[in-house]
Amino acid sequence: MAQSAESLTTAGALVAVGVGPGDPELITLKGVRLIGEADVVITPVGDRSDSSIALSIISEYLAPERQQIISRVFPMRQPAEQMALAWREIAAEIAELVRAGRQVVFITLGDPMFYSTFLYLQHELETDYPDVSVRTVPGISSILDAAGKARLPLGFADDILTIVPATVSDEKLQSFLNSEGTLVLLKVYRAFPRIRSLLQKAGLAQKAVYIRRLGLTGEKIIHNLEQVAEEDLDYLSLILVRREAEHG
Repeated sequence: MAQSAESLTTAGALVAVGVGPGDPELITLKGVRLIGEADVVITPVGDRSDSSIALSIISEYLAPERQQIISRVFPMRQPAEQMALAWREIAAEIAELVRAGRQVVFITLGDPMFYSTFLYLQHELETDYPDVSVRTVPGISSILDAAGKARLPLGFADDILTIVPATVSDEKLQSFLNSEGTLVLLKVYRAFPRIRSLLQKAGLAQKAVYIRRLGLTGEKIIHNLEQVAEEDLDYLSLILVRREAEHG
């Protein structure tokens, strides 16, 4: 088999690998190979009490006896100054490793370029360490896995697919509820009561599917938002809404 151009080279480099939504079998072959070739594997956690879900997904592909496994806190809800400092410190650490010739893999849930923690890191590296080689390996988005398990098409014929963070204002979200096609609502955990109320008022609650913890313990698919209980809410969750369109 010919060697891929994406193999890690003798020079140091950083590769961000998307590990998918949760099922270890949904990592790409390229991602598995590059994880195995790495000298250093960096996994993000949200705060100091978190375990890394991304790390648990790839645990069977690691070789701890020869690889350095590093978990770093990637703050998302701290004051802006603290967040910026944390990102700078992590970028500096990675730049030092790469400049020393180490092969570094940064793992992230889903895809590195789609609402990913990695994007903050990429910005810091591009700004302060432009000499550091950075590549990405795409991962399967939770949206694709969710659509398959819910048996709900994301796009059919000339449908429009709309993807919206649930953190937007009611006014902005309302503007997306009136169009045809499939609507994907991300980051719904803390906004769920508000989102459900808006969908109920629009007559869409029974056309929506709530999906949590895809490929992980506690996975659940609920085909009616009115049946979602408090204990069903989870950080790793999304909502799909299918508005039927006329097809010729």
